[in-house]
Amino acid sequence: MTVEPEEVGLRERKRRATRRSIQLAVLRLTAENGLDQVTIDEISRDAGVSPRTFFNYFPTKEASLAGDAPFSLTADAIAAFVEAGPGGDPLGEMLELMAVQAQEDGGIDPELHSLRHRVMNDHPQIFALRIDRMRAFEASIAETVERRLRRDAEKQGNEPVPDTEFAEKARMVGLVTMAVARGSWLAWAEHPDAESLPETIRHSYARLREVVPPLEPSCQGTR
Repeated sequence: MTVEPEEVGLRERKRRATRRSIQLAVLRLTAENGLDQVTIDEISRDAGVSPRTFFNYFPTKEASLAGDAPFSLTADAIAAFVEAGPGGDPLGEMLELMAVQAQEDGGIDPELHSLRHRVMNDHPQIFALRIDRMRAFEASIAETVERRLRRDAEKQGNEPVPDTEFAEKARMVGLVTMAVARGSWLAWAEHPDAESLPETIRHSYARLREVVPPLEPSCQGTR
């Protein structure tokens, strides 16, 4: 059976709505009653889902409090990014993927952000989980960029280079990507009415390029 794009889009919107409802419920209940007093049954009831559905989205109560990374990359987006070269600018292209996703998602959810910030202030262990989530996303960026660099080199028929060269460059792209994304998010959060989050990401990248030239699109055989 063929699944129409409209049906896929509807399913994705429902999935995001359910995920948001669960996060709002757990954050609101924790802010009101404290972490230890909140149960999965209460969270599920408040979110309008079953406990089984809760566990389909989050493995633990703490994971639902930490929530998702601000950005994520779909399998299709990753595949397109890896095959986009040789040539181009992996850093700029990765940030553009984030800008496009932010456009599709409607930006950062201010209600979730406000509640999560309050809960993290009261419960440092949730803040630590949030940091771990961001580090995992950064690692996924580096992994994706490394795949791109290796694929670019393969297409160009470059001489073999040490594996560490791909990894080091990819790690640097991941670090800079996260720094620009975080700076963009903070700037947008301070003045959300000035411009959209995607616009802020693109402007931040343009400012970066005023002082730092673009990275080479692929690793070369010599340094």
